Amino acid sequence: MALLKLYEENTNLRALSKVVEVLRNGGIIIYPTDTVYAIGCNIFHPRAVEKICKFRGIDPNKSNLSLICYDLSNISEYAKVDNDTFKLLRRNLPGPFTFILNGSSNLPRLFKNRKEVGIRIPDNNIVRKLVEELGNPILTASICELDQMSEFEIDPELIDEKYGHLVDLVIDGGFGGKIASTVVDCTGEEAKIVREGLGELK
Repeated sequence: MALLKLYEENTNLRALSKVVEVLRNGGIIIYPTDTVYAIGCNIFHPRAVEKICKFRGIDPNKSNLSLICYDLSNISEYAKVDNDTFKLLRRNLPGPFTFILNGSSNLPRLFKNRKEVGIRIPDNNIVRKLVEELGNPILTASICELDQMSEFEIDPELIDEKYGHLVDLVIDGGFGGKIASTVVDCTGEEAKIVREGLGELK
């Protein structure tokens, strides 16, 4: 497939359904978020997850892999959320944050040995619509280490040129950013910012 152009304000459902089909068939995609461009796959396709870990050179058993959910009710399926944490999430999502939460028993097999899971609801209509149409979260990781960001990780045409042969589809959602999400650990008694990024926590 070629580079697929999608617009945040007016998402083409026919084009979106093509992307959903790629994910359902175990494909991996590069797509825009409200921070940097990311690589992702269907969380219920272990081989696709392995491909992403190989792409990024990370160990799935050690690295904090995150899920993109559609909304807050989606989050409660995969993570344990108490009242204070729920209020924090509601104040800040959708937005440029990754919240580390205690995982629930509904997490896919890949996460079964992990107590924690990173959760994102980006303020980006393309990826949220995609998750909604797919019917379950997608696994997400930035396309490269943040200190390696260049024009090739920001401009979708250059992203396609550099990475297109390694993935099944690249979504062109306009220029991306260079600053990643702020990571907030909510697994202890108090929420703690463990990585400063885009966005100011409310």
